[in-house]
Amino acid sequence: IEAMTTVPRHEFVPENVLPLAYENHPLPIGYGQTISQPYIVALMTQEAQVGIEDTVLEVGTGSGYQAAVLAELVKHVYTIEIIGALAERAQGDLETAGYDNVTVRHADGYFGWEELAPFDAIVVTAAPDHIPQPLVAQLKVGGHLIIPVGPVGGFQTLWRVTRVSDGEVQTTNLGGVRFVPLTREER
Repeated sequence: IEAMTTVPRHEFVPENVLPLAYENHPLPIGYGQTISQPYIVALMTQEAQVGIEDTVLEVGTGSGYQAAVLAELVKHVYTIEIIGALAERAQGDLETAGYDNVTVRHADGYFGWEELAPFDAIVVTAAPDHIPQPLVAQLKVGGHLIIPVGPVGGFQTLWRVTRVSDGEVQTTNLGGVRFVPLTREER
């Protein structure tokens, strides 16, 4: 939570919602996407259980705010955004805010960032209808995947998936949530 006090949320929201930047609810950022409410950002960050030497993957860059919060706590954040215009805007906003330990990639986050794996933690900010196995495979042993899972517009659950060993994961239900769907590339 302390990291959130140092990240200027107003620098990561569009001008038309600037007066609402510090309200505790999600805000539209364009392209049918939202910036998560501060409570959820804090919860996901806390549940990722990251440290100063960690490397984190974020799936769903959106505005770049969650990546900035994580960047306050870890060595490096690699973040993937499928919507090109959002990736570009987030990259610019992160650079303007001075985050040189965040790398933004325009791609389908479902498959993670295999060439940089394994990660100490993976934080997913959009909901697929199942837990993507490529993401689980890219976690270090002892690492945590924080991910909302569920149908579009339906009941979704926030999960912490911990990679206990190469062949074993442990899942923890963190409660009900509502996220935008994880957008995929057409195949």
